[in-house]
Amino acid sequence: MDIAVIAGVAALLAAAVHAYIFVLETLRWEAPGTRRVFGTSAEQAAQTKQLAANQGVYNLLLGLAALAGVIVAVAGAREAGLAVELAATGIMLGAALYLVGTDRSKARAAVVQGLFPLVAVVTGLVALGQAA
Repeated sequence: MDIAVIAGVAALLAAAVHAYIFVLETLRWEAPGTRRVFGTSAEQAAQTKQLAANQGVYNLLLGLAALAGVIVAVAGAREAGLAVELAATGIMLGAALYLVGTDRSKARAAVVQGLFPLVAVVTGLVALGQAA
């Protein structure tokens, strides 16, 4: 299988995870299940609703950028698409590393947030290296 295809699939999976995070942070922030995921009380969720929604939109936009990169790559501009995929998934990976670096108790969340971006970044770099 072409390594660029693996990068694209990983970028799509990363986009899906970030779309789900958007749903949690923007649409379901105060729901009991979401509060359990993030470890917040009803009062904390109410007080942080706007901040969480802003963060959720940021996650959605990163996911859309990764999706755009895949679309561009599939449309025939492979290197340009890979570059967009790398930009989006590199930011996702950086955020996951920051999360675990600042709070080791968030390691599971960092893995959920960062595993597919890690795969996309590594395979995307290999694919770009092969194209050069």
